Amino acid sequence: MRFNIREKRLAAGLTQEDMADRLEISTGLYNGLEKGKRRMNETYMEGIANILGVAVSDLIIEDRPTIAIAGKVGAGAQVPVFDAYEKGDGPQVECPPGLSPRGVVAVEVEGDSMEPVYSAGDLLFYTRDSSDGVPGDVVGHRCVCEDADGMGWVKQVKAGDEPGLFHLISLNPTGSNAHNVQLIWAARVRLHWPAELARKT
Repeated sequence: MRFNIREKRLAAGLTQEDMADRLEISTGLYNGLEKGKRRMNETYMEGIANILGVAVSDLIIEDRPTIAIAGKVGAGAQVPVFDAYEKGDGPQVECPPGLSPRGVVAVEVEGDSMEPVYSAGDLLFYTRDSSDGVPGDVVGHRCVCEDADGMGWVKQVKAGDEPGLFHLISLNPTGSNAHNVQLIWAARVRLHWPAELARKT
């Protein structure tokens, strides 16, 4: 369990020494409680909540589920094999509110060909309904995809000139497009999180 005691204390204009005095404990013990290095018990929690004038529940940070960041996808930049991390070994990002973490993968944008919609460092969340192939309902939409050379992309996927081929279209007018590309798979972007909102763990 994690706590946001420091933020509440600072908002109340109190020092660690003030808190320790009012709790009748040492500053060192209080510091350990605030940093999570000392075990928090019910007595301390209630005392801290009373001093700060908040409910005990206001001091508790709910642990959100996380989603694995599989690697990067190119938005103009060529990014090989964006599944750069062994399963579960890469960084994680807090699951955005309203999105179930089940079956969802996140990737980080590299390049600027999808500006102004997606910028470098932004996170995109997607779900692959099947391991291979390009479902018909993704055509015409912004997708995370992998080409036959193992490059990962985020592009608008459009039908190519022949069955099984696709045009990868950039949103940025200065970005390059790729035509009649063979894709291993493509999945629609379910959610876009600007870099500044992403809370990596």
